[in-house]
Amino acid sequence: RSTDYGTTYEKLNDKVGLKTVLSYLYVSPTNKRKIMLLSDPEIESSILISSDEGATYQKYRLNFYIQSLLFHPKQEEWILAYSLDQKLYSSMDFGRKWQLMHERVTPNRFYWSVTGLDKEPDLVHMEARTADGHTHYLTCRIQECSETKRSGPFSRSIDISSLVVQDEYIFIQVTAGGRANYYVSYRREPFAQIKLPKYSLPKDMHIISTDENQVFAAVQEWNQNDTYNLYISDTRGVYFTLALENVKSSRGLEGNIIIDLYEVCRIKGIFLANRKIDDQIKTFITYNKGRDWHLLQAPDADLRGDPIVCQLPFCSLHLHLQLSENPYTSGSISSKETAPGLLVATGNIGSELSYTDVGVFISSDGGNSWRQIFEEEYNVWFLDWGGALVAMKHTSVPIRHMWVSFDEGRSWSKYSFTSTPLFVDGSLVDPGIETQIMTVFGHFSLRSEWQLVKVDYKSIFSRRCNKDDYQTWHLHNQGEPCVMGERKIYKKRKPGAQCSLGRDYSQTVVSEPCVCGQGDFECDYGYERHSNNQCVPAFWFSPSSLSKDCSIGQSYLNSTGYRRIVSNNCTDGLREKYMAKMEKCPGKAPRGLHILTTDGKLVTEQGHNATFVILMEEGDLQRTNIQLDFGDGVAVSYANFSPVEDGIRHVYKSAGIFQVTAYAENSLGYDTAVLFLHVVC
Repeated sequence: RSTDYGTTYEKLNDKVGLKTVLSYLYVSPTNKRKIMLLSDPEIESSILISSDEGATYQKYRLNFYIQSLLFHPKQEEWILAYSLDQKLYSSMDFGRKWQLMHERVTPNRFYWSVTGLDKEPDLVHMEARTADGHTHYLTCRIQECSETKRSGPFSRSIDISSLVVQDEYIFIQVTAGGRANYYVSYRREPFAQIKLPKYSLPKDMHIISTDENQVFAAVQEWNQNDTYNLYISDTRGVYFTLALENVKSSRGLEGNIIIDLYEVCRIKGIFLANRKIDDQIKTFITYNKGRDWHLLQAPDADLRGDPIVCQLPFCSLHLHLQLSENPYTSGSISSKETAPGLLVATGNIGSELSYTDVGVFISSDGGNSWRQIFEEEYNVWFLDWGGALVAMKHTSVPIRHMWVSFDEGRSWSKYSFTSTPLFVDGSLVDPGIETQIMTVFGHFSLRSEWQLVKVDYKSIFSRRCNKDDYQTWHLHNQGEPCVMGERKIYKKRKPGAQCSLGRDYSQTVVSEPCVCGQGDFECDYGYERHSNNQCVPAFWFSPSSLSKDCSIGQSYLNSTGYRRIVSNNCTDGLREKYMAKMEKCPGKAPRGLHILTTDGKLVTEQGHNATFVILMEEGDLQRTNIQLDFGDGVAVSYANFSPVEDGIRHVYKSAGIFQVTAYAENSLGYDTAVLFLHVVC
């Protein structure tokens, strides 16, 4: 343990127990003084708790084995623990006492309440198998999670490992009739089925981002193997439109899916993606959240100053977009909240992304232009709120040197950080003291113990920055000054100024809205952009279907085919022309009636519940009479769709094949649907 940023260390073996073998260390995210150590479960099940930054510890034995912990985002004493036998426990005193909440909980599918959305701060969202063997989405409070106190916000069973609670959204998946259906709840409203284009037949879906009241989702279609299509939603997360096709995907160290999409820190709307085109991977950038994408312009010259001949679209700059799964390396691309517009990435120049011929490139203007800073692979970290860069060669041989730049990689100063070359395993840049201290760790030989090297950069920052040390820069998109409906001017340290920025440094100088133009609007759900830049209804979409959820006498928002990009701040201009218009609901006859079983099977057992779901593509849900004839002499009737949304249950008392008929009728017409069900003994 070190209390002076790694200058000296104190051995703690006697304080945790000489024979204690530790497996994991947790620091409370809300109070850094509180630390929890887990013992090795193969030896014993206990935890060690410290409330003084690890100076002293209290040991507590457990009657279960912890696999992972989840700390409450606000309450420092509240913790959830997931055991090796799939049980979820809760503690309200930082792990001193534990209470069982639920058994058969799905790994990594439990979440704390979100402030401002959930009524109770101690509410827990979880996915668990109930006694009937089905998986359900359940919620309960940590001290009140008995069978009677739990609630199921979604009445039907859900697919395993599908619950995601993120920001203002909750997502679940239900497979019916062999087809995956996705549902979303926005701000804890009732669940609504996610609408993808009708031709989409998804076999997998990943929620990538829920920033700024919008969902970015990667969907793998039935015919895709190593790529996903990128979709972007409206604010409620219900209606999704295609943003980019065939984005590259890969598997992480733990088998998790990684999508090659990178969101640039601090500047909203800028994303980079690696797209597969004719078996080649190419890097694209967008400045308006996926409405328009274009290739990256390669640098004009190489490191020696010789001109680079690279003509778009045949040749461009391609970047590796993986974030590091190892917290002690910088990853292949990085940007920082405190350094807007500055991007550092590993990549290459050519017709496609290469995995062998790689160098390091930097952009100072949010990805518009790029310069090469190294011809080999380097780890690059941001120092002093991004005002300086430090680089270390990414290599398997021992090294002694690191490089520091104060001018965004145009020139580098070489520093020796060890007298004996070190096999570097990683580096920790301390964010707590204005990022001017770095701890490098590694070993001198393959048999030696770990070495820790503290690198203190404070001495090379000669003074605090003053107003003469700054310059301004204008964010733009290939020369267009309006990005996401705003003109933005930032300030940053002048290249070469060796002064420290300090904690109170502010980057944004000017931000003013722009007049709304064509580029501030994307095509609404069901519409596609044609060559003349107009949004027209897709072949599969009927604009009149949007009014099916409202009844005669009510009003609904009728789309113009356009929707303003979420988080775009433009004003006036085309805004009025493209805004959805409030119109009276037209009466409509039922159309597109479907009947399904909830499990998608056409076989059920005699004496067991069979659950049917009725869907209707068009019509008036509130004023349409529904009848369901089970084919065994029993029929039910409902005045509108509300009672049948969660399914209609029926028990068959004899075996055989039954024709199940659904009938929907209102004053303007009717529709029918038929299903044949095999009931077995």
